[in-house]
Amino acid sequence: MTKPDAPTMHNAAADFLTLTRPDDWHLHLRDGAMMADVLPHTARQFARAIVMPNLKPPVTTTAMAAAYRDRILAALPADMRFTPLMVLYLTDNTPAEEIRRAVESGFVHGVKLYPAGATTNSDAGVTDINRCMPALEAMQELGLPLLVHGEVTDADIDVFDREAVFIDRVLQPLRRSMPALKIVFEHITTRDAAHYVRDAEGPVAATITAHHLLYNRNAIFKGGIRPHYYCLPILKREEHRLALIDAATSGSPRFFLGTDSAPHPTGLKEHACGCAGCYTALHAMELYAQAFDEAGALDRLEAFASFHGPDFYGLPRNTDQVRLERTPWTVPQELTMADTTLTPLDAGSTLQWKLR
Repeated sequence: MTKPDAPTMHNAAADFLTLTRPDDWHLHLRDGAMMADVLPHTARQFARAIVMPNLKPPVTTTAMAAAYRDRILAALPADMRFTPLMVLYLTDNTPAEEIRRAVESGFVHGVKLYPAGATTNSDAGVTDINRCMPALEAMQELGLPLLVHGEVTDADIDVFDREAVFIDRVLQPLRRSMPALKIVFEHITTRDAAHYVRDAEGPVAATITAHHLLYNRNAIFKGGIRPHYYCLPILKREEHRLALIDAATSGSPRFFLGTDSAPHPTGLKEHACGCAGCYTALHAMELYAQAFDEAGALDRLEAFASFHGPDFYGLPRNTDQVRLERTPWTVPQELTMADTTLTPLDAGSTLQWKLR
């Protein structure tokens, strides 16, 4: 008998996997023509996605989220089905009334905490978590999750230590004061974060990207500067990558898939001040399959990709399926995006799994 959290189909030679259709619990779609070109990559694989609100201007109200949702659905190809799960951008001044409107809408599923200046389009983010207490108290009361970019931004804190310091300075005090607040620690990158989420009391979970499962910080410097492996939070040491592998393949329902796929024009990645972000929406499930395969844990992929996320967010699991086959293929060198191009992660390399 097939176990409930095992892949629906997994043959003895592991030549194919048939999985419940997954969801992406952390995605950047941008807007306009750029969004129209990248959205089909996500919709081909995922039934739903938590859509990040760090546009210009940021999506700070339910009305703005509704308008953004309409633009996403209008850009969706007619032959594809996909549900965007909208998120508000938390500011120092987000009122409790806006949180109530968000919950009543039925289409807003979280509120994003960006420490001001932490990453792309985060300048309007939170300067002091204590200024957000009215909104956070309403979120705790109503069960709306707080989605955390977990890094401090102090100039005197090493970029490789900012996640661990965030846990000590921000997350632990917040959890003590608001133990019932649902928190998703997004795109975790360190052993510190993996162990914190594993051991924390209360409703705490984490997303993990494919690139943080597959690569350590050496990838950024292999043979020179490799800007398409530069992301925030930045890739860490091998010991941290291994801790993320352990977490993702552990079977714990606290860990689930979130690509953090971030489209940037190639010219702005290969730049004197290159943008942070890896584009993985094209081949996300192939990358995750590779990571789980290398860890000898293909039987744990479906739960991580398809079950743990909706269970934490209180949404139904999907009922349709996707199929992955073990067959080599080459990642394209570039993709069209609006009036320019973007470079996907691992461009030109050969992957061993292919979504059919």
